[in-house]
Amino acid sequence: MKYAFIIGMTAIVAAPMTASAASLIDNGTIQLGVDDLGQLNIFDSTRYYGLTDLRTGFEATSPGCLCEGWGAAIGETGVFGYANNDSGVANVTGVSFVSDASTATSVTDVGTELRVTHAFAPSESDDLYRVTVSITNTSGADISDLRYTRVMDWDVEPTPFSEYVTIGGTAAATAVLSSNTNGFGSGNPLTPDADMGDFVDLGATDHGAQFNFGFGELLMDETFTFEIFYGASLSEAAALTALNAVGAEVYSFGQSNDNILGTTPDRSTFIFGFSGVGGVVVPPIPVPASALLLIGAIGMLGGLRQRRKAA
Repeated sequence: MKYAFIIGMTAIVAAPMTASAASLIDNGTIQLGVDDLGQLNIFDSTRYYGLTDLRTGFEATSPGCLCEGWGAAIGETGVFGYANNDSGVANVTGVSFVSDASTATSVTDVGTELRVTHAFAPSESDDLYRVTVSITNTSGADISDLRYTRVMDWDVEPTPFSEYVTIGGTAAATAVLSSNTNGFGSGNPLTPDADMGDFVDLGATDHGAQFNFGFGELLMDETFTFEIFYGASLSEAAALTALNAVGAEVYSFGQSNDNILGTTPDRSTFIFGFSGVGGVVVPPIPVPASALLLIGAIGMLGGLRQRRKAA
C-alpha cells in the first residue's frame, strides 16, 4: 500500500478532503503520530511515529506494522466503515483535519449514516493523551445498535514483536462486547472476534489489543461521546494512577519482554484506555476482576435505587 502524507506541526484540510494529512503532536511527555482519518501511525521525514514516550524515546505502535485504527458500524443495517493504515480504509471519508503542536481533530463520515470525530488533546495526566470520540447519527433514522472498535498492534521498544500485554476493566464494562490480543484486525465492528476478557501479562509474543463496543441506541441527529486514552508511564503503578486520574474504566498495557512487572528502570509501560463505556473507574492499585464485578453490581444497584426514589 502506498501512503501520501503532508507532514507538519500544523496541518489544516478543508472539506472535502483531497489529500492525506497527518501530524506529530505532543504534550512534552507523550508524542502521537495522528493520521487524517483518526488512526495512529504516520511517516515523518525518516521514520514512522505512533505512540512514543519522550522520556525513554521508546515507540509502541509503529515498528513493523502500522496496525492501529478504528471502525464504526450500525448493527441492524450492516453499515460499517474502518480506517487502518495496515489493513486499509473502507467506507470512511475524510471531512476535515486540523492540528497544532499539541492537538489534532479528525472529522470523518461512515457512509452517509455516521459522522465520527476524534479530538486528540492533552489530559489531566502528563502520561496520557485524551481522544474525545463523538459519533453523530446522520442516517435520517433512529439507530438501535451502534458499535465501535479500536485495535492496535503493540510493538513495544526496545523489544518490538515481543511484549507482555494486559487487559483490564472489561468484566465490569457493560458496553464491551469483546476484547482480545488480535492487533492485526481491520477494525470492522461487525466482524466476529474472540473474547478473552481480562488477563495480566500475557506473552511475551507479538500481539496487541482489540476492544469491540456496543453502545446501543442512538436517535436520529443525536451524538454519543466517549473517550480513548493513549500514553505511557515509567512504572505499572504509575500507569494505574494515571488511568485513575482521568476516570478510565477499561485499559490495556503493553510492556517490553524485559519489563513484565513494570518496574524495570528506563522502560515504559504503554497505556491504551477508555472511559464512558459503562465500566468502573480503574483503581490506582490492581484489583481482581471478581472484585470489579462486585463493585459494578453495587453501583448499578445504587443507580436503580436513585431512579426509584426520583420516580
